[in-house]
Amino acid sequence: MLPQQSSVGRPRLYCGQACRQRAYEQRNATAKAGLAGDVVLVTRAELDGLQDRLYQLRCALEDVQTLLSERPTKAELERSLAELLRSTGRLDRLWVNERS
Repeated sequence: MLPQQSSVGRPRLYCGQACRQRAYEQRNATAKAGLAGDVVLVTRAELDGLQDRLYQLRCALEDVQTLLSERPTKAELERSLAELLRSTGRLDRLWVNERS
């Protein structure tokens, strides 16, 4: 008979002891509050900012798609792609951080 496992799946991996401790504190706090372990709380301003940036990205993608169907010049395509890159520039740096 195999020994009983305490959890399913791979063990969690952490970059260091401090990250392991923060994860434990987060799990403990959400359990005490009666929230599911995968709940993430953000402020209305943070959510609005993210939605604004995602809308800008969607618009830029639609502009590129429309332009590609119209046989664009190289300058038009470069301009459209530059706008697409500009609209995604801050999304790759978006991280949700714990609040004290």
